[in-house]
Amino acid sequence: MKNKYITLLLSGTLVLSAVSCKKDLVKINQNPNAAQNAQPDYLLTAATKTTADTYWGVANTMESSLLFVQYWAKIQYTDPDRYIYSNSAFQELWTVGYSKSIVNLNQIIKLGDAQANSNYKGVALVLRSWVFTLLTDAYGDIPYKQATTIDQYLTPAYDTQKDVYYALLDDLKTAQAALDPAGKAIAGDIIYGNNIALWKKFANSLRLRIALRIADRDATKAKQVLADIQSEGGSYISANAEIAQLVYLDSPNQNPVSNLFDTRDDYRISKTIVDKLFALNDPRLPVYASKTKDATPQTYVGIPNGLLVGDASGLGFTKTSKPGTYFLAPHAPAVIISYAEVLFDRAEAAARGLTTEDAAGLYKQAITASLNQYGIQGSTADSYTALPAVQYDAANFKKSIGEQKWIALFGQGLEAFAEWRRLDYPQLQPAVAGTLNGKIPTRFIYPGTEQSLNGTSYKAAVADQGPDVLTTRLWFDVN
Repeated sequence: MKNKYITLLLSGTLVLSAVSCKKDLVKINQNPNAAQNAQPDYLLTAATKTTADTYWGVANTMESSLLFVQYWAKIQYTDPDRYIYSNSAFQELWTVGYSKSIVNLNQIIKLGDAQANSNYKGVALVLRSWVFTLLTDAYGDIPYKQATTIDQYLTPAYDTQKDVYYALLDDLKTAQAALDPAGKAIAGDIIYGNNIALWKKFANSLRLRIALRIADRDATKAKQVLADIQSEGGSYISANAEIAQLVYLDSPNQNPVSNLFDTRDDYRISKTIVDKLFALNDPRLPVYASKTKDATPQTYVGIPNGLLVGDASGLGFTKTSKPGTYFLAPHAPAVIISYAEVLFDRAEAAARGLTTEDAAGLYKQAITASLNQYGIQGSTADSYTALPAVQYDAANFKKSIGEQKWIALFGQGLEAFAEWRRLDYPQLQPAVAGTLNGKIPTRFIYPGTEQSLNGTSYKAAVADQGPDVLTTRLWFDVN
């Protein structure tokens, strides 16, 4: 099944091509020799692969969020690392999210209803909720209500970020009820191999993530979401074997990071993360960073974020570290939600008084799960969690969880960017030669096409949210 990625993506394109046309034009342009309605399994594979490629790809991670949270830095063409972008720089997440991912997932929901297969509907709702979360986390106010029926609204109105998060929580509750391990089987699932019980855990884990997104604004609502999950008898991702992720295959279906490093040499690991891992004697350092090609005293050498081109390249391509070979491998996974993240989220929920669980115990389990995720176990893991600098600080749970979660989310640029803004830890320093007056970006700017093609809705969103600039704080980003 996985080896059919390319064929399935082409099948999904048949559905996508009709979206922007009027119904009469669609009828005129139908190909009598081709199928007009794709099957849900083909659409599911296509939507998953397309979204994962965008989520883990160049524009939304390597050229932006991985730089903002200082996992990676640029050694060539350093403008993005200095926060210099055009109004088309952040277009990919938006255009792929709406014109491909959401359109395909909407169609799966319709087909699930038509075929009386609630599991297709439930899986598609979970994935669509994830896509909408990526979009609102990055941009703020976005089209949601009218985007679920985009064929009727070619210039959809924007919804506030608050309304989007609340609607997604409702969608995920609906998905949870629709998913039935004893119900009709599905096919085409390249995340969990059609295991509906694991999709139910994924749905709840995403509900937990969004509940914490809104916790600083509406703790009562966040607490109710978690109480609902408990009353439903629901569970979360509970082992590393249950991580929601897409494991890539060989070229041409390799991990986007691997694909880029096959032909380019623009990136190094950031000095910020390397320094932190050295300071903690963190055993994940050789996983996250590659050894320098030439021998160096430290073996692993990161570069500061946001250097001028000459200063960056002057550090030496062979004397600085690329990201670790684990992340450069063709089969490296695109992680959506890890077991470690779920444990950190449960620890934070407990620290906030949203649940009665043991925050300190869950925090320690989260760090252990992250270490285990990369094969670090036994006494090495135990020694690390016992370090005074790693111990949980109940008086400042945001610092403890924020710093260790930042380490654990390495590679997950978009999610780490959201969590850094929400928790305010680690306390990062702006790019050395940054262009934002000593600030780090706090959002993506809207694609320039929105101004020209959906101007009225765009202007209303800017009036509600604030200037369409990199430093406008979003609704969830309270402090």
